[in-house]
Amino acid sequence: MNENTGVSRIAPDRRIVLVALGTALPSVLIAAAFIITADISTRTRWMLALLIVASLAIGLRLLHEKVVRPWQTLANMLASLREGDYSLRARGSGRDPMGLAYLEANMLATSLRSQRLGAVEAEALLRTVMGEIDVAVFAFDENDRLALVNRAGARLLAEGVNELIGRSAVQLGLADALHENHPRVRDHAFPGAEGRWETRLHPFRQDGRPHTLLVVADVSRALREEELIAWQRLVRVLSHEINNSLTPIKSIAGSLQDLMSAHPRPADADDDVRDGLSIISGRADSLSRFMRSYAQLAKLPPPELRDVRVENWVRRIVALETRMPIRLVEGEHVTIRADGDQLDQLLINLVRNAVDAALEAEGGVQLRWLTNGDSLVVQVLDEGPGLPSTANLFVPFFTTKRGGSGIGLVLCRQIAENHGGTVELRNRHDSRGCIAELRLPLASPRRRPPGAPA
Repeated sequence: MNENTGVSRIAPDRRIVLVALGTALPSVLIAAAFIITADISTRTRWMLALLIVASLAIGLRLLHEKVVRPWQTLANMLASLREGDYSLRARGSGRDPMGLAYLEANMLATSLRSQRLGAVEAEALLRTVMGEIDVAVFAFDENDRLALVNRAGARLLAEGVNELIGRSAVQLGLADALHENHPRVRDHAFPGAEGRWETRLHPFRQDGRPHTLLVVADVSRALREEELIAWQRLVRVLSHEINNSLTPIKSIAGSLQDLMSAHPRPADADDDVRDGLSIISGRADSLSRFMRSYAQLAKLPPPELRDVRVENWVRRIVALETRMPIRLVEGEHVTIRADGDQLDQLLINLVRNAVDAALEAEGGVQLRWLTNGDSLVVQVLDEGPGLPSTANLFVPFFTTKRGGSGIGLVLCRQIAENHGGTVELRNRHDSRGCIAELRLPLASPRRRPPGAPA
């Protein structure tokens, strides 16, 4: 007897037998009473009794085959599915309830077998890919112990896979990379190789427990190729700009040399010399400005972060522009951590470009700022002719303005990226002109409601 429920602990098949006996008992008793009280011979009585016992045995046997065995078959099949054996199938799928149960169990086994095969094949493919790729992959458990590593990772650490499994990130020299919050490229010497490496982290769960996937990729070759392309592009640009100045200088210098060697000299020789020297001086100044612009871009120092109150910064830049009034749309009061001098240079360039475009089309300029999530957004909107193409805007030394150096927007983007932000230029959809949008992170922003004293 179960102490809590008072229900007898009798096996299900025995309950079925007891129920069957209880159902047949009245008939058996009536038959027994007839045998005892009827006026028949003793031999006949014994024959009837044996007949009743045989009938009960046959009935119990049929009951077992039709009721108990199907349930046992279904239980065995479910046990096999639980243990991961999907090969068993139940025979008989009629329209009776047990047949429908068999049918559903068979379909479940087929579905689970298909899913199991798919998972096994996917795991085999994943292991093959991890083994063949030339990127080191490490999986660490919640205790920072190595749970999985591919062959590239083992080569990087110069040890076998079995020797590495179970060791801590500190022992493997990967503790610093395992606790970085963002992708990083750095120079590092591993036991099996050295160079420039990019590390990335991806959290995942296995068996309900947190794990961390560390991917270490060698970017030395890719960076060298990009560096070579950058140098080739720079040499082409520098050669073009220098030749643009040296070619006329060489030509005019030759002409002046011929002029000075002529006997007798022409009457207007002095005027020709002055004009030639003026052209040479102008081209030299142009080349000097170009080189100063390049030096400014190449020697940009890292930002010195301090508190910058956005409204004061924006008003100061707007006041510097004297060619036309700038319409200012103020946002909420917010303070950011940034290099104020570099931000001044950035916003001056954006405002100057906007005013140049607006003057060309006789339009206006508007400046506004707002906060969007964890970012400060500063927008400079002009009513100029718009941008014919945005493909080369941030290519060094590319310019569409007469006398432009092609450095301003590149410098703006470099300053923004050094602050963890971005600069984007796009055409406006509400009217003519374009939008220059600066996004900067709001690191520990300090806000006060609009209208509060500064």
